Amino acid sequence: MKKIFVHLGGGAGDLDPRSNYRCGFTELIKKKITTEDEAFVVEANPKNISKLRECYKNFKNVNIFNYAINYDNSNLCEFFFTQDDAPHYHVCSIDINHVKKYYPNSVIESFKVKGLNINEFFSKYVGEKIDYLSVDLEGIDYEVMMKIDLLKFQIVNISIEHIHLNKSQKKNMVSHLNKNGYSYFGNGYDHKNFDYLFKKEKIIWNRFLSNFLWLVSHKKVKYFNKFFFKGSE
Repeated sequence: MKKIFVHLGGGAGDLDPRSNYRCGFTELIKKKITTEDEAFVVEANPKNISKLRECYKNFKNVNIFNYAINYDNSNLCEFFFTQDDAPHYHVCSIDINHVKKYYPNSVIESFKVKGLNINEFFSKYVGEKIDYLSVDLEGIDYEVMMKIDLLKFQIVNISIEHIHLNKSQKKNMVSHLNKNGYSYFGNGYDHKNFDYLFKKEKIIWNRFLSNFLWLVSHKKVKYFNKFFFKGSE
């Protein structure tokens, strides 16, 4: 059966030297994708598009888009960055405070790129069935995740970056996903273990424990994860 992969915030794929030429979700796509499957990789920063095309040059069924995925509208979006974060701008964001958090003394620049509401992107390009979704949107992960129409779009696996979420956001997001038929399954696909993984499965024990996830710091998550039912991949 055809599998669908969606990577929101593809960066430079696995061609970024600052990440030791690794990207967990890129590795997942390259490992699992077959000629029958299809992947959709979205990146807002136009400077990274050529690297993404090089990254996936041997994968004809990977579609690359230069859009700003957002949770509001589909207008032109302004993104902020600093040259101190070059060449692939890890914290480039629609939220200027996100960039200032990591580079408080740097000169902040900006560019504009076409924006697409997350649900509009899915409807226009992807379809209603998604097997693997990665959300890595530098500062707006929570807002986008909470806006996804989980009744319309049937997403099996959701890997979402959590290191930029505050406690309230973590608590609300877990509750929201639990109510929509998901269960927490530990670390997501990010190779640095910066993601949570949620699967469209009803595992009562996992749902119960995940209600306390917001209390657990990033450094302690690996210990907390030992108590969860992992199941099969």
